[in-house]
Amino acid sequence: MSQTLTEGTGTGAADATSAATSKRRWWILSIIGIAQLMVVLDATIVNIALPSAQADLGFSDGNRQWIVTAYSLAFASLLLLGGRIADLFGRKPAFLVGVAGFAGASVLGGASTSFGMLVTARALQGVFGALLAPAALSLVNTTFTDAKERAKAFSVYGAIAGAGGAVGLLLGGVLTDALDWRWTLFVNLVFAVVAFAGGWVLLSNHRDAAGSKLDLPGTLLVSTGLFAVVFGFSNAETHDWSSPATWGFLLAGALLLTAFVWWQTRAKHPLLPMRVLLDRNRAASFLAVLITGAGMFGVFLFLTYYLQLNLGFSPTKTGVAFLPMMATLMVMAQVSTTVLVPRIGPKAVIPAGFAVAAIGMAWLTGIGMGSSFSTDVLPQVLLIGAGLGMVMPPAMSLATSGIAAEDAGVASATVNTMQQVGGSIGTALLNTLAASAATSYLVGKDATNKLVQAQSTIESYTTAFWWSAGFFAAGALIALVLYTRGKPAQDPEAAPVVHM
Repeated sequence: MSQTLTEGTGTGAADATSAATSKRRWWILSIIGIAQLMVVLDATIVNIALPSAQADLGFSDGNRQWIVTAYSLAFASLLLLGGRIADLFGRKPAFLVGVAGFAGASVLGGASTSFGMLVTARALQGVFGALLAPAALSLVNTTFTDAKERAKAFSVYGAIAGAGGAVGLLLGGVLTDALDWRWTLFVNLVFAVVAFAGGWVLLSNHRDAAGSKLDLPGTLLVSTGLFAVVFGFSNAETHDWSSPATWGFLLAGALLLTAFVWWQTRAKHPLLPMRVLLDRNRAASFLAVLITGAGMFGVFLFLTYYLQLNLGFSPTKTGVAFLPMMATLMVMAQVSTTVLVPRIGPKAVIPAGFAVAAIGMAWLTGIGMGSSFSTDVLPQVLLIGAGLGMVMPPAMSLATSGIAAEDAGVASATVNTMQQVGGSIGTALLNTLAASAATSYLVGKDATNKLVQAQSTIESYTTAFWWSAGFFAAGALIALVLYTRGKPAQDPEAAPVVHM
């Protein structure tokens, strides 16, 4: 069960439990980090393997996007439900079921003999990922209650969330080159065995919202609303924006999510209590995660294309090329969460991080067909990594800071939802804008000329980079306006949560 300590209540038992938790908390963080890395990298690890999978299973170019979309649709639409299930029924079972289910779906995907089997497996990965991801983040939030240790824990967690996409590209390239595309899915079994065993031994079960009930109307509204939004943006990649398959689903999603917000103000046991959203710093952090998710795809997606198709990098070398960005992101994650935000507050740090990332993206637009990685790509990605390291980890920490224990799961789910929906929006918008830029460049030119074709791809990449820079610049302005001045305050009435 879970108890909230107050003065003079259960002090002896609380001290003993607190001491036991204290000894294993960093081991718990390592297990949570492994599980979270498995979920995050799966958003990109399959991308590099797609051409090999397509050749093996024989599906069309038009169907290829569904290998990615099936995962994101299930994941985004069920995250809030997954977070509430963790609050209601316990984070340990939610974590373990999520890990085991994700591993099983990965094995099914790796053993696929048809396109339908692979798409089903990817959708199931999304379902179990939606249960696992919020449980993992809420476990970090409730395990680390000391301000300094919490900052360190979130610097690690945020670095994994920010750099996981690049890790996926690296691992996907290595596995595809050295073994087979199927191992980009089978590899999850390694992560899952470690995470499950560690979670079984180290985690204790706690049901902080056990007295509440599941909000079924709210669950239906938000799940269908998020599904419609992500599906609409996904259709924008294969349909025109004027197509009903695009704007119709986006409109339906907006209406359903509006109805969801209305219902949450009236429901007796709301799925997403409005108190979670009304804190100013928390709302700003949710938006920061959304914008970061949208802009990051300008780095991962189009820079991957540029390195492989224009500079001739292999999948493995492409993954290695992202390592410097990951390194700066991880360093700045530690600095921003443990040093900068505690001393000068998020209002200065997070807008500055967005500004640094925007400068890096704008600088990256200088690439050309004769560019060198060491001079025209490396300095820029180092700058982008530093900027993202100043944004993502602090925003994730602030998004769940001071939250009531019974709301930790759903608040964590909202963070993951923002990142996933941001990624879907970014992918759709940037792909559409990049394609339009390439088409516009070819007007009046010899489209059969290879040099002209190559330059048209450069135009598409740089357009995507400019828009990503615009996303980050907008993020800087929004963060500057919304975040409150001063250091983040610790709630003096918030008692440490001890899981028993």
